[in-house]
Amino acid sequence: MSEDRTLLLEREKPGKLLLKYAFPAIIAMIASSLYNIADSIFIGQKLGALAISGLALTFPLMNLSAAFGSLVGVGGATMISIRLGEKDFDSARMVLGNVVILNIIIGLILTLVTLPFLTEVLYLFGGSSQTVGFARDFMLIILSGNVLTCLYLGLNALLRASGYPKLAMFVTIFSVILNIILLALFVFVFNWGIAGAAWATIISQFVALAWLILIFCRTNKIIHFSKDIFRLKRKIVLDIFSIGLSPFLMNLAATLVVILINFSLQKYGGDLAIGAYGIINRVGFMFVMVVLGITQGMQPIVGYNYGAKLYPRVLEVLKKGIVLGVITMTIAFVLVELFPFAISRAFTKDETLIDIASKGFSIVFILFPIIGFQIVSSNFFQSIGKAKKAIFLSLTRQVIVLIPLLIILPQFWGVKGVWLTMPASDLVATIITAVLISKEVKELKSKSV
Repeated sequence: MSEDRTLLLEREKPGKLLLKYAFPAIIAMIASSLYNIADSIFIGQKLGALAISGLALTFPLMNLSAAFGSLVGVGGATMISIRLGEKDFDSARMVLGNVVILNIIIGLILTLVTLPFLTEVLYLFGGSSQTVGFARDFMLIILSGNVLTCLYLGLNALLRASGYPKLAMFVTIFSVILNIILLALFVFVFNWGIAGAAWATIISQFVALAWLILIFCRTNKIIHFSKDIFRLKRKIVLDIFSIGLSPFLMNLAATLVVILINFSLQKYGGDLAIGAYGIINRVGFMFVMVVLGITQGMQPIVGYNYGAKLYPRVLEVLKKGIVLGVITMTIAFVLVELFPFAISRAFTKDETLIDIASKGFSIVFILFPIIGFQIVSSNFFQSIGKAKKAIFLSLTRQVIVLIPLLIILPQFWGVKGVWLTMPASDLVATIITAVLISKEVKELKSKSV
C-alpha cells in the first residue's frame, strides 16, 4: 500500500470507502460460496445422497482448519490495518513475515495431528459405514494440502487489509473459477469421485498462492517481503493471537456445534438428516459469507480510523455495515422461506432428502434477518482490537446458548428440535449483542466530543 492510499482511509467518505472495500470482499465471498455449493451439487447429482452426507461429515474438520487460519489471518490483517493507521510501516511489514511463519507452523501441526486418526474422528462426527468412506477420501487430500490453504487464506486477508481489496477479490475469483473448472473435469470427465473435488480445491489454492507470493515480492509497496521480516516476534505473535482469538474460538465453537448437530441428527434422523444439514449449511453459509465480506470490507477502514482516533468515521462505517448485513440476511430469509423445495432439489434427486432439507430450511432461516446485525456487531469489536467482547459474543451464539438447547430440544421434538435450536440461539445472542454494541457506541461518541 502506498502512503497516499492509506490517507484515503481517513479522508474519503466512509460510505464510499465501505462500498469500495466491501464490494470486492463480498464478490470474493460469493465466489467462494458458489464453489462450495457447486461442490455439493456436483457430488450430490453425480454420486448420490449418501455422498452429500459424507461431505457434511467434513464440516467440523474444515471449520477447525478455518479456525486456525482465522487465528493468524484475521489477527494479522487487523494488526496491519491498525499499524498503518498509526503510520508504523516497519511493524506492519513485520506482521506480514510473522503471519507467513505462523501459517506454515500451524498448517503442518494440524495435518500431522489429524491424519493418523482421520477415520476414527469421522465416525465420532456422526459418520456411518455408508458415509465415512466419502468423507475420508475427501479429507485425506484436503489435510495433506493444509499448509497451502493456510498460506493462501492468510496472505489474501493481508492483501485486502493493506489496501488492495480489488486485487484480493481477483485472486479469490480466479481461484474459485479454476476450482470449479477442475471440479467438473475431475468429477464428471475423469470420474475421480469425491477425491476429484478435493484435488480441485488444493490445486486451485496452490496456483492462487503462487500469485499472492508474487504480489508480496513487489518492493515498491509498503507491505512486501524482505529477509528481515521472517523472524517471529513475541509481541507481534501475541497481538495477532489476541485479536485472532475471537474468530478462532468462533470457528472452534462452530466445529463443536456441527459435531453435536451431526450426532443428534444421526440419532434422530440417520444419514439423510445429516445430508439435509449439509445442504442447509451450504446455503446458509453463502449468505453468512456475504455478511462476512461486509465485515472484511469494514475491518481495514475501522481499524485504521480507530488507530487514528477518528471515531465519528468509525461509527458511520459501523452503522452502514449493520444496514447492509441486515438487508443481506433478510434476502436469504425471503428466498428460502418461499422456495425451500426448489433449493433442496438442486442438490439431490432423492425425494426423502429433499423433504427433510426443505422442512429444516423453513425453521433454521426463520430469524435470519437479525443474524446480519449480530455478525457485523461482533466483528466490529474484533476490528477495533477488543478481542474479549468479540470472543464473548461469538461464544454466546454458538456455545453458551446453542449447546444446552441441542441437548434438550431434540429429546422432545427429534429432528425438528435440532432445527429449532439454531433460531433460538440466534435470538438470545442478538439481544446480548445489542446491549454491548450500544454501550460501545456511547463510549465512542463521548470520545468524539
